[in-house]
Amino acid sequence: MRRVVLAERPDWRSKAAECGFGFHTIDDAPYWDESAYYAFSLREIEQDIEAPSEELHAMALDLLDGIVGNEQKLRQLAIPEPYWDWIAQSWRERQPHLYGRMDFGYDGSGPAKLYELNYDTPTSLYEAAFFQWQWLEDQLARRQLPAGSDQFNSIYESLVEAFGTIARGIARPFHFAAVRDSVEDQGTIAYLRDCALQAGIDCGSLAIEDIGISADGRFTDLDDRVIGCLFKLYPLEDMFRESFGQYLPRSGLQLIEPPWKALLSNKGILPLLWDAHRGHPNLLAAAFDDGDELPRGWVRKPLHSREGANIAMRLDDGRELRTDGPYREGPCIRQACHPLTGFDGNYPLIGSWIVGDRACGIGIREDRSLITQDSARFVPHAIVEETRGVLIA
Repeated sequence: MRRVVLAERPDWRSKAAECGFGFHTIDDAPYWDESAYYAFSLREIEQDIEAPSEELHAMALDLLDGIVGNEQKLRQLAIPEPYWDWIAQSWRERQPHLYGRMDFGYDGSGPAKLYELNYDTPTSLYEAAFFQWQWLEDQLARRQLPAGSDQFNSIYESLVEAFGTIARGIARPFHFAAVRDSVEDQGTIAYLRDCALQAGIDCGSLAIEDIGISADGRFTDLDDRVIGCLFKLYPLEDMFRESFGQYLPRSGLQLIEPPWKALLSNKGILPLLWDAHRGHPNLLAAAFDDGDELPRGWVRKPLHSREGANIAMRLDDGRELRTDGPYREGPCIRQACHPLTGFDGNYPLIGSWIVGDRACGIGIREDRSLITQDSARFVPHAIVEETRGVLIA
């Protein structure tokens, strides 16, 4: 694995506009960054990222039978009691799921280390699945990449296949929903809806704010039709706290991602994974936090923190890093500190995409800090084989 500086495509902004990639720049700062890319060998991808991703995914699913009926674990995960039976039923029925993203620290010199599971509302999907693939094809055509370069990226094909697999189990009408004013989230559901349409599924979209409640407690669209299935790019834990959340268990609404994903998108799954598989090469030691002073070599994370918010990191040398955010209250976990490796002052985090139950691609977000925040940049990648230290061209 290495970071390679590369000339940008001169027309990438116009191509982004043509295909609806409207969030390549956020708050006047670049989000999409193709001034460099990360090069991997095929062995690194297959053995160090793809295979561990599928193994860890299976390990996480194996924990769920022991969580849904365990009051202590549900309380550790801060799942509100009114939703316990609803979540348990969704798992026992194996209600269909679509996708998730695992975040890893990895630099090519040892096992990839799991930082967290983003299994409810993972983003950076469109840029990983489509725009970085377009980048690869364009740069190959421009001879800016070694001939034969590839990419770990079958995300689009996997999404269409997964939608086709679960199509029969999706209640109708089926809608995609996200916050109205979030350009990134709206772009993500537009892409996912296109994948569903390609799989032959009739579906619509609406803003999460436009969903109504009928007199008998069911969720409705703008035509006052009862929604059968809702893909919501909106955190389950937020739904639990808001006034309409009380209707979820009795509404008959099918969710994608399903309610049982609330157990996996929760950082409390990390100490449960560690307890079940201590010493696994891809896991970091983790425990539920007791609120005491953070020891050296540990990171404190709120259970529902997103985009690097409210993280406290105490490095082995005693230095401390902290981020602000809205997750100041509530339980946390501790995780052994495994700092990201710097590449020319940039710290890449590998996002490994799981669609259905299969690892199918990666996206890389790069920050100037050891804590990957919402200001991180998305940087493309390529598989570039080497032999005896010489690039295969």
